[in-house]
Amino acid sequence: MKGLDLGHLAAPGSRIALRVTPRASRARLVAEGDSLRAYVTVPPDAGKANAAVQVLLAKALGVPKTRLRLVLGHTARDKVFEVL
Repeated sequence: MKGLDLGHLAAPGSRIALRVTPRASRARLVAEGDSLRAYVTVPPDAGKANAAVQVLLAKALGVPKTRLRLVLGHTARDKVFEVL
């Protein structure tokens, strides 16, 4: 992934909080101060946006998506992922 490298957050047990915007024009991660925003192109329907965020975050962290688990915010815009 170009631009945003979150490899320093890839330690097991790390929790990453971010705010998600579904139905964006393009998928990307943006650092805004101390927080992260994820923009995904899919709608928040049946977990599709959560899966898209997981893939996007995994690429930025440099880990497989199976090492990320959504622990908070399954149906909310504010989410917390944990690195396994």
